[in-house]
Amino acid sequence: MKNIILFSLLAFVILSCSDKIKNEKDYVIFEANPKTENIKFYWKNDSGQVIKSINNLKKYVESKNENLKFAMNGGIFEINNIPKGLYIENSKILNKIDTLTGNGNFYLQPNGVFYITKNHEPKIVETKKFRFNENIQSATQSGPMLLISGNINPIFQEQSKNVNIRNGVGILENGNIVFVMSKTKVNFYNFALLFKELGCKNALYLDGFVSRTYLPEKKWMQEDGDFGVMIGVTNSEK
Repeated sequence: MKNIILFSLLAFVILSCSDKIKNEKDYVIFEANPKTENIKFYWKNDSGQVIKSINNLKKYVESKNENLKFAMNGGIFEINNIPKGLYIENSKILNKIDTLTGNGNFYLQPNGVFYITKNHEPKIVETKKFRFNENIQSATQSGPMLLISGNINPIFQEQSKNVNIRNGVGILENGNIVFVMSKTKVNFYNFALLFKELGCKNALYLDGFVSRTYLPEKKWMQEDGDFGVMIGVTNSEK
């Protein structure tokens, strides 16, 4: 009996490790604790110029004596790098919410809003359920929602041939934020499935083939890009 238990435990460890290796092979995954880590949304610098690239963001935070630990583009954008839909930074609404209908991934329903409060609590909600209040520190709107209350968005098809590089964000049950970018092309269903397997209840698609991620601790450093919103995690220089 004891041998059976040990064998089962060993099999579980091997399976867990192989799943992790598979995830690391196919995806860039970064988990951040909003209570202890400095997570910010960026669009323009202090002179009002759009930051655009991760390399420019890196230089910008370094000018403030901070190190860029992680960065990722944070949502779909329009001409002149204007955020598509709602964008809030430092509790100021810099672009209004978009509740219209239209073409493209942004308008696949339901779309949603990812936001962080002044109390460092992250939330992902459907756009129609979002209500602004003064406790919201940062927010970005995008679409479609990948997971809704633990369920994969029903509009996704498991065998869909609509594949692309994709990035997104989810919230784990412990309150941490998980950012993910696929290293290879993936359909919406399988991308959403990864967030579900990671333990997220709600997750939001951010953007597609233009996506870039900077994560030096995993030796993944894409510093180019021409974005609207970016999300960065920094720490103070020592």
